[in-house]
Amino acid sequence: MACYSLFFSLILLLAAVCYGQDAFVCSRATYYGSPDCFGTATGACGFGEYGKTVYNGEVTGVSRLYRNGAGCGACYQVRCNIPTHCSEEGTQVVVTDYGEGDRTDFILSTRGYAKLAQPGMAAELFSYGVVDIEYRRIPCHYRHNLLLKIHESSRYPLYLAIVPLYKGGIYDITDMEIWQDDCKEWIPMRRAYGTVFDIPNPPRGPLIIRFRFVVEANAEVKWVQLASAVPSDWKAGIEYNTTFQLN
Repeated sequence: MACYSLFFSLILLLAAVCYGQDAFVCSRATYYGSPDCFGTATGACGFGEYGKTVYNGEVTGVSRLYRNGAGCGACYQVRCNIPTHCSEEGTQVVVTDYGEGDRTDFILSTRGYAKLAQPGMAAELFSYGVVDIEYRRIPCHYRHNLLLKIHESSRYPLYLAIVPLYKGGIYDITDMEIWQDDCKEWIPMRRAYGTVFDIPNPPRGPLIIRFRFVVEANAEVKWVQLASAVPSDWKAGIEYNTTFQLN
């Protein structure tokens, strides 16, 4: 009976550590290499170069948290659980890719993984390859307004693909619509993959193309409408300032 009580107490203690007031969740993390230790420009979120360098290259691929692309751009605090090697604060990373490992939720960039370590202990932490971690969702913080990038696959005027960049706060962008002025109605866009939303034969006419999107955070769901965003003569590869911050 004493052994059973001790075992049950340990389960309760672990649950408190992983799901307590700070809302940390237990998991595992590994890392991937790159020549410059940054992220990858070919990540499954569709961010391109932004996905390589955002947050100074402290980025991550995820599996369960990818959520068919809705998890792209989310920020997490991740810290490992080896007291002699791991820092208390860990690292703060942005989701830019999809990736599966050995029962891992995070495949961190080299820069992101190194930030898990105490000063001078990164090499030892890299030698583990995979480490036990705990993580929690945190707000993303940017000095930039929300940008809408015209994805490089776009072909004016027949095909338009949009990628939101610098999505602040803890919001997920789950849907996007474009305004068709001649019909006076909002037209749904398709999530092509990751955080890339597209539409064939996009509306033409006005000087500015208007967008709105659905954002979700915890139990809150709301529409955000952009007063101005993309000119009607848009060009592939260009980032357009929405003058709006999502925080």
